[in-house]
Amino acid sequence: MARISSKNKAIQIQTILDDLFPNPQIPLVHKDPYTLLIAVLLSAQCTDLRVNKITPELFKLADNPFDMMQIPVDVIQEIIKPCGLSGAKSKAISNLSKILVNEYNGMVPDGFEQLEALPGVGHKTASVVMCQAFGHPAFPVDTHIHRLARRWGLSNGKNVIQTEFDLKKIFLPEVWNRIHLQMIYYGRLYCPARSHNLENCKICQLYNPTNKN
Repeated sequence: MARISSKNKAIQIQTILDDLFPNPQIPLVHKDPYTLLIAVLLSAQCTDLRVNKITPELFKLADNPFDMMQIPVDVIQEIIKPCGLSGAKSKAISNLSKILVNEYNGMVPDGFEQLEALPGVGHKTASVVMCQAFGHPAFPVDTHIHRLARRWGLSNGKNVIQTEFDLKKIFLPEVWNRIHLQMIYYGRLYCPARSHNLENCKICQLYNPTNKN
């Protein structure tokens, strides 16, 4: 098979993803930057489906930092327990809510440095909020996108930081906010880590016909 450049490969992959998912929606239920921030924080090592089952109860109790900072941490923890890591997550939710109120008048900041300084907020979480809440170009890379990028030969990065760097080089900034969601949906439906069926996966048929990784 003739070697194809990463740029041309990216264009072809983008075409497939745009055809299948022309208008991908954020899988986490939310209504504003704050509820998105909390939902993304909860999604660490937890499925979006489970987060979406938990957040209605949490947001019924408090859907803004002013109310959330008044809720005892143990009450938050009891609600979010099914999401895992509930001790650390409940403290982070409480503490970041206090910071938002005291330092940002209750508003979620729209800068990477400010977001990543919040308790429990890493680069991936900040990237999701930056692109999906505020529309700034960002390419959130979780373990699933990291896996797909390696499987499709878009990156040989050994960690999500290198993979994000590689993906940003080969995809145009104007598609970053869309394509990271498209990759998530494609991976779930057509290119799962286990029980992968090559016949159902157009991208692997082109770029990983031996079904490695």
